[in-house]
Amino acid sequence: MKEKNYDFIILGAGGTGLSAAMYGARLGLSTLVLGYSHGSEMPVGGVITTTNIVENYPGFITLSGPEIAEKIEKHARSYENVEIKEEKATSVEKSKDNFIVKTEKSEYVGKTILFATGTKWRKLDVPGSTEFENKGVAYCALCDAPLFKNKIVGVVGGSDSAAKDALVLAEHAKKVYIIYRNDKIRAEPINLERVNQNKKIEIISSTNVIEVIGSQFLEKVILDNEYNGKKELELQGLFIAIGHIILSDLAKDIGIKLNKRGEIEIDHKDSSTNIPGVFAAGDVADKPFKQLITGVAEGCTAAHSAYEYLTKKSVETS
Repeated sequence: MKEKNYDFIILGAGGTGLSAAMYGARLGLSTLVLGYSHGSEMPVGGVITTTNIVENYPGFITLSGPEIAEKIEKHARSYENVEIKEEKATSVEKSKDNFIVKTEKSEYVGKTILFATGTKWRKLDVPGSTEFENKGVAYCALCDAPLFKNKIVGVVGGSDSAAKDALVLAEHAKKVYIIYRNDKIRAEPINLERVNQNKKIEIISSTNVIEVIGSQFLEKVILDNEYNGKKELELQGLFIAIGHIILSDLAKDIGIKLNKRGEIEIDHKDSSTNIPGVFAAGDVADKPFKQLITGVAEGCTAAHSAYEYLTKKSVETS
């Protein structure tokens, strides 16, 4: 059963998608946002909801990820011509001058589409890692850190996200190991300094986790290099921070150009793709620098571009 037509359908309800919805609404576009509830690939509020402290968003010296996500969502919902539905888009099809978006529950028609689908966590592909998910193996330190109070935990990865996860975990855990395959972690200078100053955190460099072992719950991991004379490291928790997978499959299915990394190729002036009426913004797009603030800006640009596209089309057909 098809629902009503929309001027602008946004796939993804993170900061990028919600900001695009707000801006589209201000331009008079009837707007639909499709996104999951928290804990999924496309959570309402986006991956920023899993960040403990945000200190690089103008206007807010410091606040939590969930707080800023809530503010953006509330702003988007304040417009009468914005609808936000917690549904998963399963396909997008081109139909004459419109696009048909199917979900697990319904079917929607849009004149323009914005892919703001973002990314999902990359999993650790070693024996035991899947078996012990939610039994010690986790991906969201902000969500699950309190469960590991006074326990020994590890973080796999060497990015800024890994450093921030370790800092969050150190607020609860007795000991935190950062296990990284290269010789130095790549955190932002301020977070690297915080890690180095935190007595609970220890970095195990040039090392990989090659197996996760336990009975009912995670008990230890096997390393490919010795640490303190052993390749076994006792842990009660292991957080995976090894990057994200681009969620661009639906875009690929309708012929949108992707780069080698799977990112949607866009015109960086207006966020347009190779298909007229289809736009992309945020972490799913081929931008080298990806932050909440850049995603918000790209979402607003895409909304304005959708408005201009529809305005030009209206003039051409009148």
